[in-house]
Amino acid sequence: MTGRPRGSVTGARRLLLLGGTGEARRLATRLGSPDPAGTERIEIVYSLAGRVREPALPPSCQIRIGGFGGAAGLADYLRAERIDAVVDATHPFAATMTTHAAQAARATGVPLLVLRRSSWREQPGDDWRRVPSLAGAVALLDRFVLPGPRPHSDPAPRVFLTTGRTDLALFAGLHRPWFLARSVEPPTGPVPPRLTVILDRGPFDVAGETALLRRHRVDVLVTKNSGGTMTAAKLAAARDLGLPVVMVDRPPLPPGVAAVDDVDAAVAWVAPPWPR
Repeated sequence: MTGRPRGSVTGARRLLLLGGTGEARRLATRLGSPDPAGTERIEIVYSLAGRVREPALPPSCQIRIGGFGGAAGLADYLRAERIDAVVDATHPFAATMTTHAAQAARATGVPLLVLRRSSWREQPGDDWRRVPSLAGAVALLDRFVLPGPRPHSDPAPRVFLTTGRTDLALFAGLHRPWFLARSVEPPTGPVPPRLTVILDRGPFDVAGETALLRRHRVDVLVTKNSGGTMTAAKLAAARDLGLPVVMVDRPPLPPGVAAVDDVDAAVAWVAPPWPR
């Protein structure tokens, strides 16, 4: 612990909420409501990386957009802004931010909670090809061979790639597969040469995802194990159509970090007494 003063000049406790997910917005809304789960008044700083031009924002929060300058910069911010605690509710694959949050929390003595939705689990009828990283997905697709008959004459696999626009550059060196990618905003960096982009935002349903896979004659789905319900319909659609899924496993959390998988548990963690 650093012994520095905490809390705002008004006496309210200050929470830094690292956001950008539906869980983060729901938590901010709950904590900003009158007396959620018996909590005292909390000033919430809702922080976003700034990668999306028009992000969905929660009410009743101070909004901060942009990076911190690594773990040291985040630690300086926690001290300067008299932050009492941090909840990291970033995307499950925002590993660098989570690592920096853990390092800054240790350096300052500020309590940290990671809020991560539960991961998807393989169901009967699924055909998952699990890989430890996006690099593993690239390597697998480079040599991917599909068994059985296919609904098109293209000798290369037709891939529905749902890992996000910022990851498209990793697949740019693959010239054989045809890719269908879906993202909220257009990609800005290098992309695969055979690429069609759909701009859309979830949630999606099984009927729509099934129709999409059929319309584009998709052979294989590639996705990160992000978890949650907003984009899970694509997995059910792939299962119903008998399509293989290349599933990228989540990066592990930093050792010793407290974590919960639902908003109710995060609200309870924030409730008094404040975690020390």
